[in-house]
Amino acid sequence: MASQKISIIEVGPRDGLQSEPTLLSTETKLEFINRAIDAGIRRMEVTSFVHPKRVPQMADAEAVVKGLGKRDDFIAIGLVLNKRGFDRARDCGIDEIGMAVIATETYNQRNNGAPIHGSIDAWNEMAVEAHKEGIRANVMISSAFGCPFEGEVPLQRILDIAEQIVGAGPVELGIADSIGVGVPNQVTEMVAALKETYPELPLRFHFHNTRNTGIANAMAAVNAGVDSLDASIGGIGGCPFAPAATGNIPTDDLLYMLDRCGIKTGVSLDKIIETSVWLETQLGNDVPAMLPKAGIFPQNAENYNAAG
Repeated sequence: MASQKISIIEVGPRDGLQSEPTLLSTETKLEFINRAIDAGIRRMEVTSFVHPKRVPQMADAEAVVKGLGKRDDFIAIGLVLNKRGFDRARDCGIDEIGMAVIATETYNQRNNGAPIHGSIDAWNEMAVEAHKEGIRANVMISSAFGCPFEGEVPLQRILDIAEQIVGAGPVELGIADSIGVGVPNQVTEMVAALKETYPELPLRFHFHNTRNTGIANAMAAVNAGVDSLDASIGGIGGCPFAPAATGNIPTDDLLYMLDRCGIKTGVSLDKIIETSVWLETQLGNDVPAMLPKAGIFPQNAENYNAAG
């Protein structure tokens, strides 16, 4: 049975913008983040602390975090991939760090610049330090359903990696379909296996809509009992180090589906759509999300009838 409430973690300011050719100013990013907060988002990936030459869209990470300031009702997440990134995040006052361990050696080397065991070791060390500093820490296994370089990823590999990272006490275990190759039955199987092994550990899933299965996978995850879903306003984003890894699931489209299913999120769909429309003007192109184009049913039908 589907959960009656699920948390939405907005990733547009980080995963969304990192692949966009348009470099937004710090002020525009802060407006983007504050619009999402105003819509009801209470946890968000606001930036990543990575080398600015590799991901120039995230070069102003410290300025973004400092510009946000501290809020009692909001958690700002910063992606870190190594100790240097962690130090930067800690020093500018991030609320939570997020670490990614990629499920294949080739992709982990290209994205993280390290072998898988190196990223696992880095996570375990950073998690200990984060706890000492009073910083929340989460970890995500990326490319969990398939890799653009090595192909299929077996479920057992995900379970093996999870076993090596959950001991450090993450606030949740994240699973990412980084290139959008998973399908609902795989999601159901993976959630069941993780919940059987770690029944008390919250689960967070991150889907891409690259092959138009992301929204279906999100619903499968909800029905299987996950706690949180990532989404990106307008559906922007992808990984710059994975070929054709475009399209996070749109926050807009996800909210519409959940709202119509009676699943509460605490996020305003109207305000998210308004932000998508605003984002199009900032990026200079249309966003992939369908709701800004199709409208919210039945409001759009009511407006059509009134106009007719």
